[in-house]
Amino acid sequence: MPVKVHNSVLTLALITLLPLSLLAQTAPAGGASAAGSAPTKIGLVNILEAISATNEGQKELDDLQKRFAPKQTELRGISDEIDRLKKQLDGQSAKLSEEERNAQVRTIEAKQKVLQRNYEDAQSEFQQAQQDISGRIYQKMAAVLEKYATSNGYAVVLDVSGQQNTVLWGNTGTLITKQLVDAYNAQSPVPPPAAPASGAQAKPSGAAQPPVATTTPKKP
Repeated sequence: MPVKVHNSVLTLALITLLPLSLLAQTAPAGGASAAGSAPTKIGLVNILEAISATNEGQKELDDLQKRFAPKQTELRGISDEIDRLKKQLDGQSAKLSEEERNAQVRTIEAKQKVLQRNYEDAQSEFQQAQQDISGRIYQKMAAVLEKYATSNGYAVVLDVSGQQNTVLWGNTGTLITKQLVDAYNAQSPVPPPAAPASGAQAKPSGAAQPPVATTTPKKP
């Protein structure tokens, strides 16, 4: 089947292409609120929409579309040529010998492969350029987010754009890691590890260390 390239080829929305790793890092956490108690407000942000809606984001994306317009025209031209050759083959099929017909089929297939390869290359380049734009804006937006969230008493800001990592920013005053450990130990029958004997030699720096969990356990 021929590859169809419509007018919207390469006109890909930023909101569908932002790399998941872009939001994997949270902005630096702020301190507790001025009153001394941990803040409790939760903010929701569609970070992809925010990035693409900024003046800078709109300008960068518009410039990107203009930069890729010639490539879009080139791909559309190849697609139109393939359609023309297919119609020509359909109209002349009854008059052509088997050898002539096979030759035209091979020509069409070769052009389809070129179109597919050029389209994939252009799409990859376009997506990478979008990612670069998004990354630059987000790095600056993260600092603005931290300042805004801290000033307005937010405990955490969550992303609702559908990315894997939903936490964009969190106040250190809301971390309860130690409290969770203490609560677990309080109900666990396992006693704390014995303190090393006085004068015992410390472990050499190259000694094997117990594994540390690096992934979040699955929810039940």
